[in-house]
Amino acid sequence: MAELFGYTACRQLLQMFISIIFFHVSEYILALVFHGKSNVSFKSLLISKHYVLAMFCSLIEYLIEIYFFPGLKEYWWISNFGLAMVVLGEIIRKLAIVTAGQAFTHLIKVYHEENHQLVTNGIYRFVRHPGYCGFFIWSVGTQIMLCNPISTIAFTVVVWKFFSGRIPYEEFFLKQFFGSDYEDYMRKVPSGIPLVR
Repeated sequence: MAELFGYTACRQLLQMFISIIFFHVSEYILALVFHGKSNVSFKSLLISKHYVLAMFCSLIEYLIEIYFFPGLKEYWWISNFGLAMVVLGEIIRKLAIVTAGQAFTHLIKVYHEENHQLVTNGIYRFVRHPGYCGFFIWSVGTQIMLCNPISTIAFTVVVWKFFSGRIPYEEFFLKQFFGSDYEDYMRKVPSGIPLVR
């Protein structure tokens, strides 16, 4: 029982809670900055039932493993690598939001609006979907940071599957909006999600 209140658990869980709070609050604040209070709802916090369930399951895994296999959580090089992934994922995602400005939305646009421009500068020069790439790195990093082997695999598979379906759907509309400009951009710049062209 002492493991639950020891240095390892306190540090790793504190890092996890700070990561989650910072991610969601900063998403909401940036949505307010770029879209205004009248256009932003609490959905901009990006918290869904499935997300809460996934995070709850990862916490349960952590607590079970630190109680029964405390040595599993002591691989600090793994935990620190996960923390570095969390920071890198945050940076990539926030650069995507700031670079795209009003063009960045949490919902896929299915109608072309006047202020919707094709963004290919900044981080978008290197990654077509840096917001998705950043979230992918961040979410998997949270589980590596906790040294959660089961949740690391589960998060990798589930988040990859989500984006492997979302990217083609979103790009269907982007091709309609921007035509050959977007198709040229697609050929030159990777999506940012492994194995998703």
